[in-house]
Amino acid sequence: MTVVTKHRLGEPCWVDYAASDVPAATEFYSSLFGWKAESAGEEYGGYVSFTKDGRLVAGLGPVMGEGGPANLWSTYLLVEDAAATEASAQEAGATVLAPTMQVGDRGRLAVLADPGGAAVGLWEPEEHRGFELVDEPGGLGWHELYARDYQAQVEFYTRVFGWKMRVLGDTADFRYSTFGDEAAPAGGVFDADGMLPEGVPSHWVVYFTVADTATASARVVELGGTVLRDPWDSEFGRFAQVTDPFGGLFFLHEAGSGSAA
Repeated sequence: MTVVTKHRLGEPCWVDYAASDVPAATEFYSSLFGWKAESAGEEYGGYVSFTKDGRLVAGLGPVMGEGGPANLWSTYLLVEDAAATEASAQEAGATVLAPTMQVGDRGRLAVLADPGGAAVGLWEPEEHRGFELVDEPGGLGWHELYARDYQAQVEFYTRVFGWKMRVLGDTADFRYSTFGDEAAPAGGVFDADGMLPEGVPSHWVVYFTVADTATASARVVELGGTVLRDPWDSEFGRFAQVTDPFGGLFFLHEAGSGSAA
């Protein structure tokens, strides 16, 4: 079991899902990944934490505010001081979607839109330290930014979060960089401007690890979801692109088939 006990500053430390139907979404993800769901109660708005083999993986809660984005996964980056990072991000061209707030004894969060329009969370931990299970079935596999303004967004994250970038491709067909430790990158940035449908903004996507992508894809369909792209092999592993029954997009990455990038 690959367990993370400490996250690196500026890198993904948590993911959660904004659900239009909390009970139904909780049932879908619990059934698909073998997660155990535990509600934090009304004090935290009915927020649900998922664990696998006793290790934290992800969260799920109701849509925040009227007209807020629904049925999507969000990525949170670890920061020492959410308010200070919020200010620095604004200076670098970000828009504040939700200003820094205290979340009980768990920590402090803020939500921004980067200069390319992708929403990303900031997490300053207290009692809640972030996800713990990675690169194992039911755990996190990869974090990826689909960028419409690739260069500006890479510069933003490098400036505000201190990312160290490694270029994997720099052509019109494939422009992609990873960030984090070169030996163990935390995620990637993909120039998706030519691929995303009109009207779809820059956004973060989440990959979850499964034992077998074909079996997991079939299970997605059994549970009411949709397979957008059947399992495929690449130099980085075996993947599938799917949605839950509510349209929430995520990727599956087969354990042992190579790193995501």
